[in-house]
Amino acid sequence: MIKLNKLLFAFCFGILFFTLQRTEAVDWPQFRGPDRTGISSEAGLLQEWPAGGPSQLWLSRDVGLGYSGPAIVGGKIFIMGARKNKEYLICLDEESGATLWSTSMGSKFGSPWGDGPRGTPTVDGDRVYGMSAQGLLVCASVSDGKIKWKKTMKSLGGVIQKWGYTESVLVDGALVLCTPGGKKGTVAALDKLTGKRVWQSGDWQDNAQYASIVPAEIQGVEQYVQLTQKQFSGIAAEDGSVLWQADFRGGRVAVVPTPIVQDNQVYISAGYGAGCVLVEINPDQSVSDVYSNKVMKNHHGGVIRVGNYLYGYSDAVGWVCQDWKTGEKVWAEKRELGKGAIAYADGKLYCLEENSGTVVLIDAFPDGWRERGRFTLSPQSEQRSERGKIWMHPVIANGKLYLRDQELFLCLDVSG
Repeated sequence: MIKLNKLLFAFCFGILFFTLQRTEAVDWPQFRGPDRTGISSEAGLLQEWPAGGPSQLWLSRDVGLGYSGPAIVGGKIFIMGARKNKEYLICLDEESGATLWSTSMGSKFGSPWGDGPRGTPTVDGDRVYGMSAQGLLVCASVSDGKIKWKKTMKSLGGVIQKWGYTESVLVDGALVLCTPGGKKGTVAALDKLTGKRVWQSGDWQDNAQYASIVPAEIQGVEQYVQLTQKQFSGIAAEDGSVLWQADFRGGRVAVVPTPIVQDNQVYISAGYGAGCVLVEINPDQSVSDVYSNKVMKNHHGGVIRVGNYLYGYSDAVGWVCQDWKTGEKVWAEKRELGKGAIAYADGKLYCLEENSGTVVLIDAFPDGWRERGRFTLSPQSEQRSERGKIWMHPVIANGKLYLRDQELFLCLDVSG
């Protein structure tokens, strides 16, 4: 009887554990997820997709034009889009996709590559922060979208670049961090409750590019890492002073991908032939080169670090697995899927081709391209610019996969 009770306990515990694994849910409060790494810690997701891909839960046609990704917190989705001549911060219901509220963010940014906002909102408690493509940063109430404060990048010395402001602002502690660029300082920290400027990095005056700031603790020093067309730097969280700086001369057109920080090392990549760089930050905040090569020339689809390997699309090379420590190419695959964006969850990489809207699930392992399912995004926008593509990064949150093609925003079920 004792043995039988033990067996029953073990069986019940196993069922409970399996159920918890299957139902574990993780919100996505900002660009590239909770840690700005492109990685979801969610478990119990589909490990193989059925023919035709995961089932569609709902489709919203109400998010407007643009390339903004979603932030998902507490049953609500926050996204940005352009309707007629204005840009909006928009809130949807996570379960149904119904629009809950919309708040104007000023005039629409126009571009041959597609109009509207580019960044992803950031949710912090009862507030949500978003940057329009024109460079207007707004702080709004999560509950009803009422604006609490506004700040223009122009007021911080910023000058709008060719493709507009694409940054997804960072909220860290009492601060909201943004990159106006210009003579007053590349990076600025604002009081997240009032929008008042706390500091600006006046000893770094590069114009803004298109990357987003990541928080880091390097050699025990709290800092923020950002990338421009000329350099990448560590900025002191305390006062905005430059702690360290390294040249990046490859970004001759545009620099987009988010830096990756691991321990005391910083990795960056860019397209237009630039390639990638890994540096080590020393205890005195000096910089030592680890490697620089052309293995990963990532345009704007993002790079993901899983263990000791990097994954992403490299221009002219294809989908690449790169060794983090050495920079060497582990494998590359160009025939199975064209250029696009990437995200990670539960041992799998979600790869989205920007031209066709094909989405492929592959194993995140360094032994080659191992496909576990594919489908093509449907329906697709008829309002997309001729020069525009499907550029929003895939997002996985709470057992759901989110994809966007301009005014069309789709939610699919990837729960196991």
